[in-house]
Amino acid sequence: MNPKMTKEEYKKYVDKKSPNSPILKNTIKAFLGGGLICAIGQMFLNFYKSKGLGMENSFGLVSITLIFIGALLTGFNLYDKIGKHLGAGALVPITGFSNSIVSPAMEFKSEGFVLGVGAKMFVIAGPVLVYGITSSVIAGLIYYFIR
Repeated sequence: MNPKMTKEEYKKYVDKKSPNSPILKNTIKAFLGGGLICAIGQMFLNFYKSKGLGMENSFGLVSITLIFIGALLTGFNLYDKIGKHLGAGALVPITGFSNSIVSPAMEFKSEGFVLGVGAKMFVIAGPVLVYGITSSVIAGLIYYFIR
């Protein structure tokens, strides 16, 4: 890059070098991919209900099953490959949350179970948990005092 470039010249240079993102294509893939994961969850829900479990137990088992599948696919290094094709559709459901915990744990396992796996597994998911729990407590308090 030329150090004497103006801001406009630099912007043109960056636009020329940056690839265009196919937004519509990515949106459709994310929608279909997330929908596929949700349809798989619905199949598990129907299966658990057909085995005579109640609705609440079935909901819990579906969550556990999808978390397990996400962790298993991450462990076999398949979830990232799926995520490349599905984009945000693979990140948003609960399987993406499972992947965000298992990936750093696998990456830092060489540092040991306490300082590696235990300390690093919530690097990505930790802030989500903190802000999710905090906002739910605040919303609960607001609801409590309004009623």
